Amino acid sequence: MLRIIFFYLASFGSSLLGNSITAIALPLLVLMTTGSPLGAGAVAIAAAVPSAIAGLLMGSVIDRINRRTAAILSDVISAVAVLILPIIDLTIGLNLGWFIAVAILNSFGDVPGITARESMLPAIAKAARMDPSRVIGLRESVGGVSLLVGPAVAGLLVATLAPVTVLWVTSGIAGLAALLTFGIPRRASVMPSEPDDPTTTKQSGSFLAGLAIIFRTPVLRAMVFLSLASAVALAATQGMVIPVHFAFQDQAQFVGFVLSALAVGLLIGGGLFATLGEKISRRVWLASGLVVLTLGFITIGILGPVWSIFLGAAIVGLGGGCMNSVAGLTFVENVADSQRGKVLGAQNALMTLVPALGVGGAALLIELGSLRFTMAVMTLLWVVAAVASMLSLGVRQIGRKEE
Repeated sequence: MLRIIFFYLASFGSSLLGNSITAIALPLLVLMTTGSPLGAGAVAIAAAVPSAIAGLLMGSVIDRINRRTAAILSDVISAVAVLILPIIDLTIGLNLGWFIAVAILNSFGDVPGITARESMLPAIAKAARMDPSRVIGLRESVGGVSLLVGPAVAGLLVATLAPVTVLWVTSGIAGLAALLTFGIPRRASVMPSEPDDPTTTKQSGSFLAGLAIIFRTPVLRAMVFLSLASAVALAATQGMVIPVHFAFQDQAQFVGFVLSALAVGLLIGGGLFATLGEKISRRVWLASGLVVLTLGFITIGILGPVWSIFLGAAIVGLGGGCMNSVAGLTFVENVADSQRGKVLGAQNALMTLVPALGVGGAALLIELGSLRFTMAVMTLLWVVAAVASMLSLGVRQIGRKEE
């Protein structure tokens, strides 16, 4: 049974590790090739929009085939997409058009791959005879490790190799994730057949069905709302406020360490949930996560010494690890297996789009005010979203289910 968990977590971590390295190496390659920050922005947009569309479209496909097969195919698409760039560089030469084309192709690997692995978690837990809360906590910890190691590995590789050469490595990591997924027995990624739910079959063929299920289910709606609110605030903080602050202080070398501090917090939060998740009320976990997240944003918003910003990022990660674990478990318990792919695909589609709102909104607030003003606004928005969610019917339903 440990074999199933090992291969599941190893494939998840490898896939996330490859994505985190690519996220650093690819923008550097675009800048070195085109010499234009605008070009790097165009590639980012080219990746985000198709990723959201892929999440909506492929969710229904994931519900129709074995989730293990879907994860393997997604990793293969990612590996091939990234491999195209160094091959083109060696032959006819790279330009902005190739970067955009590969970003679009890669979008059909990233989000569907994440969705497939999230969707198979209940079946993995059942096959391994392990409580889903523990598996989710372990998954969050593995995600934290990947985010912690990824930037460091990317920095080392970029320092010793050309960015285009680094893409050979990331393609290999995506291929490794596919091979590790083969280690999961096919039977371990399938739940027993369930009778059709008359409330969901009506729209099951629509690529918007996942969104419809989320918005008409109070508990899912509350969890997605919280996830989107935290993503906006975190994107504004990590993607705009902190880089600008360190640039103004002539300390740009510290930007990458903020992500590492965040990852440490995620690792601890996920580990705590994996260990104690069954012993403490879900509402307590959720409320604690929201409070800790708020404290983290406030700590960062002071924009004090470097160590305080690292501490704030770690606190944000700790709260996020707790909140994300509860949210993941909520989707496991409240979505039928036959609908899980499209629902998680819809959620992941939304999560690929909202960070741009956070970064764009933060840029506008910085222009109108200051960095501290921007952090104050983002923290206030987060607090309002957290309080509204805790008072909502959806979160109250979580408490009632445990009583």
